[in-house]
Amino acid sequence: MDEVAAYGGGDVKMCFQCGTCTASCPSGKLTSYRTRKLMRMAQLGLKEEAITGEDLWQCTTCYACQERCPRGVPIVDIVIALRNIAVAEGHMYEAHKKTADALAKYGHAVSVNDSVKKMRTDLGLPEIPPTVLANPKAKKDLDKILVVTGFNKITG
Repeated sequence: MDEVAAYGGGDVKMCFQCGTCTASCPSGKLTSYRTRKLMRMAQLGLKEEAITGEDLWQCTTCYACQERCPRGVPIVDIVIALRNIAVAEGHMYEAHKKTADALAKYGHAVSVNDSVKKMRTDLGLPEIPPTVLANPKAKKDLDKILVVTGFNKITG
């Protein structure tokens, strides 16, 4: 619980396991994800189970659980803290690593390849979106942010 709080997750002790979070969760309606279970793992110090399990990555951070929590538990902050702990300890899906690599390399989570450029042109849009890709200064600024936040350490 202390490590979760140190990562900005807030006080998981406030959760009294009422289940409102799980009942509110749109992901839980379609998957085996149970917010309440993840909160309980954090409360009990079941760190390895929490940070290596599939459940941690099924939260969409929509805040439905947090908005309905009768105790005001910062559930999404706790999920994000657990994800940060997981990544810091090397528990990250390959798909997430690829997304992180693309963000670091291009400034976009999805690269703008030839087929994307063609689609954009066909839609009457500029080949390159008016984002970091089209702005070298913005890319340099993003690169600085990635270094300051330590994001660059998780990329290939």
